[in-house]
Amino acid sequence: MADQLTGITVALAGPRKSEELTKLVSNMGGTALLRPAQGTVFLDDEELRQGLESWTRNPPDWTILTTGMGLDALFQMAGGMGIEGRLQEVLAGSMIAARGYKTVNALKKRGLVPDVRDDDGSTTGLIRGLAPFDLRGKEVILQLHGDPAPRLNAWLEEAGAAVRQVLPYRHMPPNQEDLERLLTEITEAKVDAVAFTSAPQIRFLAEYALGCGKLQAMIHAFETGVLAVAVGRITADALKEAGVKRIIMPEQERMGSMIVELGRYLAARS
Repeated sequence: MADQLTGITVALAGPRKSEELTKLVSNMGGTALLRPAQGTVFLDDEELRQGLESWTRNPPDWTILTTGMGLDALFQMAGGMGIEGRLQEVLAGSMIAARGYKTVNALKKRGLVPDVRDDDGSTTGLIRGLAPFDLRGKEVILQLHGDPAPRLNAWLEEAGAAVRQVLPYRHMPPNQEDLERLLTEITEAKVDAVAFTSAPQIRFLAEYALGCGKLQAMIHAFETGVLAVAVGRITADALKEAGVKRIIMPEQERMGSMIVELGRYLAARS
């Protein structure tokens, strides 16, 4: 494994754990470049307060939770508002659907078990889990992380549900210069791989590429030379939605595993 990335340059699109990932790439013989494509994430206090007040005043039939971190943020805010117990009651009184093992663990911590969960960590898997249920006329709270989920939202509305969204976090776009530099490096094949750790990174990059008239050039680069690496299924889904078909993804959704999987892929290819 020590030399699987020799001569390989990997652009890291996510700011989280960048030091550890840079070290791992280096230990495997490669070069890592920090190319943030996400911008900052912040807790939207006012919006969240309003969402929680509406949630606890008008309990839904269904609660759909998509991230453990988001659920923790909700309880933290509810604690500050003095309505933590009420939120727990309302959650326990509704049908719960959860996506991802971190969300399931965050529920478990609070003595709650989801009625529905995904079968593979993805939004598509969550939709498969929800499909047998009749959602017509049901009030649904959809907790997102800070990134919209148009496909899930559209599916719920088609199923006849009345959807209210709660977004604990907001993603701010990254600097245009950062996106321009990364896009140039991809389209001119100055990097060998790009490691993506969240869906917003791809969304911001694809929107920027589209605005510059370079989306097709970016997709072509990913199909022919540059490797797109996704930390997990949600990130891989975002790549597919952007038009990228060749995606490297680890079985274990961990950042370190993603780099190790890239090394394995390159070793097998050579």
